[in-house]
Amino acid sequence: MLRPATVVDLPLFRALIRDGALRGSFDRDFATDSPAASEFFASLRQALATGYFVEKDRQTGELSTIAVPGYVYMPDSGGAAQRPTGFGLFKAAAVGYELWLTGIDAGSRGQGYGHAMLAELLRTPPGRTAYVVRVEVSGQDSATIDHLLVALGYARANATPQHAWYLRNDAPEQVVLRLNAPGAPRAGR
Repeated sequence: MLRPATVVDLPLFRALIRDGALRGSFDRDFATDSPAASEFFASLRQALATGYFVEKDRQTGELSTIAVPGYVYMPDSGGAAQRPTGFGLFKAAAVGYELWLTGIDAGSRGQGYGHAMLAELLRTPPGRTAYVVRVEVSGQDSATIDHLLVALGYARANATPQHAWYLRNDAPEQVVLRLNAPGAPRAGR
């Protein structure tokens, strides 16, 4: 079962993101109390309160505000919802949304909850237009997420040594063209 995420969910997000960073699924700085992690979690707090994430453009340094709807996942066991064990955040893209960040508690892995959570996330309003997913390729869980995404209708489209981009099989032509445009991520770049 999913519910919209709020600022009270920040401890869950922080714990799962830090765990993911230790496992290589997220930026390693997020596993520490680095300035980058502090800035990220402050922006995430704002996003959970307002629905918008403040992000600095890497090339210009300008700040922009991006819609970031989020959800918390609670496995359904016999009609009674359990404690939150996972989350998903979407990030507004040129067309629709990107499934931006997602995580599930280590104790819930290997039981089908990851697949169930991703399937539910992709049925939400932003999830129905989440044509692209970016995955850290060096993470301990990258093979698992690859398997889950393929099972949910995505195919690996592009990759660099750090990231792989997955494209949903029903993506609009403009999303496909954008992902395959000159300057788009490619292996070896």
